[in-house]
Amino acid sequence: MKQHRNQWIATAVVLIFGLIIFYVGTDGFSAYTAETARTNILLDEKPKLPEVTLEDSLGAEYDFDEFTGKYMLMTFIYTACSTVCPELEMNVKEIYEEIPEQYLGDDLMFLSVSFDPERDTPEILDNYRENIGGDGDVWRMARIADETELDKMLDEFDIIVIPDGNGDYAHNVAFYLVDREGYLMDVMDYQDIEGATEKVIDLLNKDKEV
Repeated sequence: MKQHRNQWIATAVVLIFGLIIFYVGTDGFSAYTAETARTNILLDEKPKLPEVTLEDSLGAEYDFDEFTGKYMLMTFIYTACSTVCPELEMNVKEIYEEIPEQYLGDDLMFLSVSFDPERDTPEILDNYRENIGGDGDVWRMARIADETELDKMLDEFDIIVIPDGNGDYAHNVAFYLVDREGYLMDVMDYQDIEGATEKVIDLLNKDKEV
């Protein structure tokens, strides 16, 4: 009887220890992939947009102070991408077209940032913008030409970019929502167009009610 009880206690201890390890390893059971865990950490930290110089598709240069006082929906791309980036940007276009006109420009901006500045010159970005349907004003496409500044941007928002040696990159993909002061608010599933649209519109509507 005593031996049976000791075995039960030992089993319970192992189970409890296993649950603790699983809890820690999955950020409190909420993260089952490395990507989800990274996103949860990012949302806890809520990083601020770093001081970098953007060069947009029209050749204009400015920093993120350009967008102070406005929400911003950001994506990170490279124009030579033939897989997920076109889908990502077409999904942005659907959100862009659903936002009430009263908010566009005054309260909300869209920004697609290239992490391939050597190839993505302003001219290339402008052609890409035209093909996607961005207006170049409310929805801008830009690069960070300085490599050190680009690395700072990618590190700050935990953007994973891995060159394959053949001109393409493996990278994570999401909608990044930034608040009016330049702090990250949310990282949203790029395939959940309806959910992202509703979240952004609800946010804008609530601001107007205050």
